[in-house]
Amino acid sequence: MTDGAVSEVPRVLVAADKFKGSLTAVQVAERVTAGLRKVAPTVRVETLPVADGGDGTVAAAVVAGFERRQVRVTGPLGEQRDAAFALRDGVAVVEMAEASGLQHLPAGVFAPLTATTYGSGELLRAALDAGARSIVFGVGGSATTDGGAGMLAALGARFLDAAGQPVGPGGGGLRDLVSADLSGLDARLADTEIVLASDVDNPLTGPKGAAAVYGPQKGAAPGDVETLDAALGHFAVVLEKAIGSKAAEAARAPGAGAAGGIGYGALVGLGASFRAGIEVMLDVLGFAPAVARATLVITGEGSLDEQTLHGKAPAGVAAAARAAGKEVIAVCGRLMLPAEVLGQAGIRRAYALTDLEPDTARCIAHAGPLLEQVAENIARDFLS
Repeated sequence: MTDGAVSEVPRVLVAADKFKGSLTAVQVAERVTAGLRKVAPTVRVETLPVADGGDGTVAAAVVAGFERRQVRVTGPLGEQRDAAFALRDGVAVVEMAEASGLQHLPAGVFAPLTATTYGSGELLRAALDAGARSIVFGVGGSATTDGGAGMLAALGARFLDAAGQPVGPGGGGLRDLVSADLSGLDARLADTEIVLASDVDNPLTGPKGAAAVYGPQKGAAPGDVETLDAALGHFAVVLEKAIGSKAAEAARAPGAGAAGGIGYGALVGLGASFRAGIEVMLDVLGFAPAVARATLVITGEGSLDEQTLHGKAPAGVAAAARAAGKEVIAVCGRLMLPAEVLGQAGIRRAYALTDLEPDTARCIAHAGPLLEQVAENIARDFLS
């Protein structure tokens, strides 16, 4: 046996996130499985694609046995589009990126001041209509910075300007906000457990807030960031006048700044509780019984870097697997963490595609075959 080999017939659990821009989590699992079996044909492989609340969360739930439900909602630019959520036994997994994600913008087109989360509210309402009484609300990958105002409006809230008219869409519209009324919110929300699942714990405003940290990746110029941060702060002030001090407290709470501030809207308007996205999803997907059956766990994502250590899927999988006494190997497109840091995170060893193909463009273009080769190497090192 080689380093790390196991004496029994191995059972491998592949619980990896997507390689963004090249492979979905499902494709990662398929390629790793194929590579392992080329070298160790008798290996028993169980796949559990994972996600941390961002794009790919609904797909992971569907693979785990949830039913996919598709509805028509409003996209970030106000257009009509199809979006999906997942449902099983009264539990819904709703991914805001399905309705309000950055991937729905045309190439090179951004709308930092006007992109709306209205469709995310419609998606939540569809989950309620379908009988959901517990909702995992995964947020991330948004095109929006509206504090969740659009989402709340779709669920019955009213945000009015000085003329008594609804304010315009997006964070920019919040500059004109004079009054807020949450009394019309869907009554079913009061009887529904909603968990805000996110991999970030930013507050709503300030240097670590939604606009400052994430606005630029949504096309916000420096002046737009200032405008959006001020608008979000104004939004919180108006809500405080409407519903009291909990509005100000929610603005400072971890997760309020997630996905352009939709976390704030969920906390203050939907009564959501905040949890690390990967922890929630591991519970929902049934990770505990799956890891109990495994002798080796393989996790990963496109880039293993400092961000991975702060709530990303591989770190969550590694922590849970280590708690269960299982060894963890990681696969990735590129590796930016030293072995010592990986070890502290519970990862025995990491294999990067760039070790086989240093050219990044080629690495992305041929990620599938390269990942199979990486998996073959893992099998030789740990399963032969």
